[in-house]
Amino acid sequence: MNYEVLVLDLDGTLTNSEKKITEPTKEALLDIQEKGKIVVLASGRPTPGVLPLARELQLEKYGGYVLSFNGAKIINCGTGEVLYNKTIPSEVIRPAYELAKDYDVDILAYSDDAVVSGICPNQYTELEARINSLPIRCVENFPEYINFPTNKLLISGNESLTAEMEIKLKSHFRKLLNIYRSEPFFLEIMPQNIDKAYTLQKLLSAIGLTADQMICCGDGYNDITMLESAGLGVAMANAQPLVREKADYITKSNDEDGVLFVIDQFLR
Repeated sequence: MNYEVLVLDLDGTLTNSEKKITEPTKEALLDIQEKGKIVVLASGRPTPGVLPLARELQLEKYGGYVLSFNGAKIINCGTGEVLYNKTIPSEVIRPAYELAKDYDVDILAYSDDAVVSGICPNQYTELEARINSLPIRCVENFPEYINFPTNKLLISGNESLTAEMEIKLKSHFRKLLNIYRSEPFFLEIMPQNIDKAYTLQKLLSAIGLTADQMICCGDGYNDITMLESAGLGVAMANAQPLVREKADYITKSNDEDGVLFVIDQFLR
């Protein structure tokens, strides 16, 4: 099969345990883009947390794409055009905030230049800021401050509290939001019916390609739908067992240049 699109999850897939892209992997990604292949970075991270890696891989030069917020937003790096953007209904922000205040957790949103903390930053808020290389901005009136369209809210706190909040939020907002834990300490609050596969299909339609021409690589549960929909779904050796089970192919781990191995096997 002549694959034209390579879709890469970031954490645990493209980046190693130090959150870096190794030099051999970077050189291979630049090489295939020079030869006309399309690279898409697909992550649960907010857009500002993906763009530094997009710049490192020169996606703006080669016309690659960033799929951020787990699929709620797609940007054409070459033109800056937003191809898809689904946001959280504004009317849920205040009740979600009021509910979070009843627990020892923080509630986060994302501006273009910061992680916005609505209650009190904890160690998990700090982790989210580090992952995305963004500062934390503490605000006093979170619902009033978030007067801009937002693709995602995040609850950060210890496992027992986020588990309780997941039940509460689902009972309140099941029909409006997609609510799930991406980590034991992170509770994601997303627009309904959003996942990477759904948004990738919109991208493929926009650029005139099919899923058969796409390779997707990932390691987490939020990657399963895109692995299943791709012409070739690749799980990293370090992926969750269920992810490996759903994949067509298992590559090396993210600390062994697993993405480079896929490129060498299928794209050049």
